[in-house]
Amino acid sequence: MTFPCIQLDDFFNLASRLDEIDWQPFRDGVDIHRLYGDGLTGPSAALIRFSKESSVPLHHHDGYEHILILAGSQRDENGLLKTGTLRIHPPGTQHSVISDAGCVVLAIYEKPVRFL
Repeated sequence: MTFPCIQLDDFFNLASRLDEIDWQPFRDGVDIHRLYGDGLTGPSAALIRFSKESSVPLHHHDGYEHILILAGSQRDENGLLKTGTLRIHPPGTQHSVISDAGCVVLAIYEKPVRFL
């Protein structure tokens, strides 16, 4: 299977252009824009937008998860992640995510996550 090339210009200023993105509902107060993959099988990448005081419930990572905070902040059981932070969760980890002030993140998953 061949996938198209994905290019996001001026990526680090993406937060100023969020209205240009085709967001889809993901969880209450959380929207997603999938760059590739369906989130159910195989690897995937997505932009995820959290509104103020929104959260993603406890989930388990069977593969690596890379999270880059593009704007705002979010926290989990391991602490606070602010704009510009990259965190990599290794396989076998689990956490829930809360964004008190709202945020936008790039999430790259080696394997789909399992919600608990």
